Amino acid sequence: MMLPVDSPFHPDNTEAYRRWRDEKLADYPQRAEDLFVEFADPLRLSDAEYAAALALVRKTNMAIYLTPRAGDPDKAIPRAIGRRFGLERLDHNFLADDDAITSITVNPEGEHPSFIPYTNRPIKWHTDGYYTVGEEKIRAMVLHCVTNAVEGGENALLDHEIAYILIREHDPDMIRALMAPDIMTIPAREDDDGIARPEVTGPVFSLDKAGKLHMRYTARKRNIAWKDDPASRAAVACLEHVLDSDSPYVFRAKLPDGAGLLCNNVLHDRAGFTDTPGHKRLLYRARYFDRIAGS
Repeated sequence: MMLPVDSPFHPDNTEAYRRWRDEKLADYPQRAEDLFVEFADPLRLSDAEYAAALALVRKTNMAIYLTPRAGDPDKAIPRAIGRRFGLERLDHNFLADDDAITSITVNPEGEHPSFIPYTNRPIKWHTDGYYTVGEEKIRAMVLHCVTNAVEGGENALLDHEIAYILIREHDPDMIRALMAPDIMTIPAREDDDGIARPEVTGPVFSLDKAGKLHMRYTARKRNIAWKDDPASRAAVACLEHVLDSDSPYVFRAKLPDGAGLLCNNVLHDRAGFTDTPGHKRLLYRARYFDRIAGS
């Protein structure tokens, strides 16, 4: 575990951690509605709208923006919002559209039904890109709702820095285990041509070059291998307990049509949903290798 000794995220740096923790928790939002910010024109944010959203991201690593563009399928909306916050390097991930912005909707075609995001089934807690490490880490995301489901489709959201605090307050040794470079392995994905994505092993918590905390995690039970020792098992169980708890830091919200989530890849899940004739759930997901600028 190669961490700067002066980092507040170093498990042995108690003094710096406590200063950072206290500042982080001071005036932290209490409700999902506290994350909302309105964008009158999402293609041209005012300085005040930009500042309000950035202030939320600095505090919570996320903001939920509301716009009057309900039902508008223009991908320029999430792309413009991303660029306004310094997000440029899109991840051209598997099954993304040609422009690297993924249409998240029920899709029965090709390989889509094999992947839960393209079904109406619930998705467990995760960060996006949990099968990536190194420079290909997913650091930020815009999840833009064109139309949400009439029934279901809510998201739970948890700032990954808050997850770190809750675990460290319980036991700093849990953090040490979750920072181990071999704690979490996602097996290779194979297709008819062989290995489409190689096996990936890495930590749950790590720091980027700027010293910011990054998290990769999935609550999936299949196609994942956790390091099998007592410390690792205890740490993973602690994280699962945090996510399954009724913590006031877990926000639950259903994105209205035309709204979206702007975030530094926070933990999130998705409830199952039901499409109805003439009203199909459609969200656009833009994943970035960048972190939101200024956050």
